[in-house]
Amino acid sequence: MAAPKLLIVNGDDFGLSPGVNAGTIAARERGILTSASLMARGPAAGEAAAYARRNLSLSVGLHLDLGEWVCREGNWEILYQVAPAGDARAVRAEARRQLDAFRRLTGMEPTHLDSHQHVHRREPARSIFAEMAQELGVPLRGATPGVRYCGDFYGQTAEGHPLPGTLTVDHLLGVLGRLGPGAAELGCHPGQGKDFESPYLHERGRELATLCDPRVRAALPDLGITLCSFRSAELGPLLAGLAVQAGG
Repeated sequence: MAAPKLLIVNGDDFGLSPGVNAGTIAARERGILTSASLMARGPAAGEAAAYARRNLSLSVGLHLDLGEWVCREGNWEILYQVAPAGDARAVRAEARRQLDAFRRLTGMEPTHLDSHQHVHRREPARSIFAEMAQELGVPLRGATPGVRYCGDFYGQTAEGHPLPGTLTVDHLLGVLGRLGPGAAELGCHPGQGKDFESPYLHERGRELATLCDPRVRAALPDLGITLCSFRSAELGPLLAGLAVQAGG
């Protein structure tokens, strides 16, 4: 018998704005989203946490936010900074503050860890976040061997150039069709409206439309894919005994 394909569809930036919350909730209730990552310092984090408390089947992780960068004419500029990404002491303290805020808002522990703009892929954040994931006993995106991360459903290049073709139903079905056995996390950023400023804004509505398109859910059985979340019992055996990899 072929090994199962388990798919977690995770919405980042939960709590960033009412529109992002509405898009995340719609993608869960009408689409294929199964999980979300809470931006605990976001302006609408309280609203997002209240929804999570009422809907415990939605796994909610911590989306650690150290800042945001944008590429303009080939140069990276800081839009805002919460803590200097190269200062280990500041990163550790801010990570703890945001974990405390998550617990206070939700009354729960996070089911997984990740970060805004994947800042945890670089040191010192990588080791600090890996240590936190080990302490909590939860997966860290891209560092826990039991769950592969797929970021191919995204409407821009790393430098912010538009890639509208990546947000279509056909593209998403192609991404899902290439998933191998085991567990995978598909990252997404659904949203409704434009109630905040971000380099990644107009794409959120297109993501939402695709995630909710009935053709996507209908294709999952033929692709051998079962939707799950970081709370799902099916995920447990794949994570048992697997340590977060702190090294690069």
